[in-house]
Amino acid sequence: MFQEILAFILSTSGWVLVSSTLPTDYWKVSSIDGTVITTATFWSNLWKTCVTDSTGVSDCKDFPSLLALDGRYIQACRALMIAAVCLGFFGSIFALVGMKCTKIGGSDQNKARIVCLAGVTFILSGVSSLSACSLYAHRITSEFFDPMFVAQKYELGAALFIGWSGSVLCILGGCMFCFSIAGSFSKSHRQRTYIYNGNVSHVPSFPKGKVTSGHLRPVPQYSTSSRNHHFDKNEYV
Repeated sequence: MFQEILAFILSTSGWVLVSSTLPTDYWKVSSIDGTVITTATFWSNLWKTCVTDSTGVSDCKDFPSLLALDGRYIQACRALMIAAVCLGFFGSIFALVGMKCTKIGGSDQNKARIVCLAGVTFILSGVSSLSACSLYAHRITSEFFDPMFVAQKYELGAALFIGWSGSVLCILGGCMFCFSIAGSFSKSHRQRTYIYNGNVSHVPSFPKGKVTSGHLRPVPQYSTSSRNHHFDKNEYV
């Protein structure tokens, strides 16, 4: 139970961090070298690109429609992040239903299956957000270190680090859910084996008999009085 509670805290915290990266502005920020006072800051996320001057006034421009985007990687990052948020939402519901500390979900076997499903869902959510952040970061680093790229160069923003942290927490929480179910299954298997062995030990032993066609046929045992009566009846034969 404590392992499931810890897994729930880790996975839901990771899901909250992953969800917070979608509206975060600083997915990538511009790097200005050789100046002490920064006059303008260029930053961008999955939905818009903006510039902020020294007075704090921001001028933003939304990205065009989905089909008119120049970078196809932005479409992939959007899809992966939205999938991660949806999977984390359903994983939280499955975890609440299947945990041992809750009174919903049915029998222990059904709750174990639901918790296992929640763990797999959180793992998929973490993998999706990790892939999205890694793809976005790879595009930034490849453009930054490319000497032939003459447009505005950017650096990694805070949203990427938040997304990576949330992804790791989701994966850790999902793995803990799966390990907790595996431990409960092995424990229940040991209990069933112990009960089976205990029942076998109480099975009465049959007397020594003859083997006929691969089966043990017990030899009937007669009482002493019956044998004496049989011998008395035929003692003169």
